[in-house]
Amino acid sequence: MAIVNLTPDSFFAPSRVEASGALARVGELLAQGADIIDFGAVSTRPGAQDVPVEQEWERLEPVLRRCDGSFEFSIDTTSAEIVRRAYALAGPFIVNDISAGEDDPEMLPTVSLLGLKYIAMHKRGNPRTMDSRCEYPEGVVPALVDYFRRFERIAAETGIGEWILDPGLGFAKTPQQCWEILEQLEAFAPLGRPVLIGAADKRFTAGDTEKAHRTALLHGADILRVHDVPAAIQTLQDLA
Repeated sequence: MAIVNLTPDSFFAPSRVEASGALARVGELLAQGADIIDFGAVSTRPGAQDVPVEQEWERLEPVLRRCDGSFEFSIDTTSAEIVRRAYALAGPFIVNDISAGEDDPEMLPTVSLLGLKYIAMHKRGNPRTMDSRCEYPEGVVPALVDYFRRFERIAAETGIGEWILDPGLGFAKTPQQCWEILEQLEAFAPLGRPVLIGAADKRFTAGDTEKAHRTALLHGADILRVHDVPAAIQTLQDLA
């Protein structure tokens, strides 16, 4: 999964693109070997401010209008309204929700109604408070397993069939906790869901994203959300 940020303030500056250049960037990423393109129109970096729905849509709409169905894409959003508008304009896509439906009570019913694939990520708080919410008395991995077991029940009750698990590295987790999660991804296997890892260039990697990717793959990750597609593919090949 390759990242295309339609924002002026995402934490990794090279991933930012203007709407006018987005599809050219998509072409590059697909040519490099990306399987899924993840469009984001709201930054979730530490300290980021909330973005109104109309501003988020203003960034997304011109790009989605030119999507022709030739590649699979996801949209990184917590807004059910954005999901509805995007589906009406561009058809089916993967909803990549960092709040697992907690930020918008209409999100899960909307995803169910439209029959969309869904990525549920764990976080606490928001980009301005999450760094102060890293306490897990029972341990971070057991806490996440419990969280996704609860989400599994909610998804079933809501009618969401196909969902992907994202432990939310860097979102209310210390660097040590992020590494613990990567080294214990097998703990999520009983849930029977694909595991997505978003480690690319985050603070805890200290500049070595591919170390995080190697660790994730060795412990069962299914999808890597990346900025550098060739480097990720090389990591995959090295482990083959």
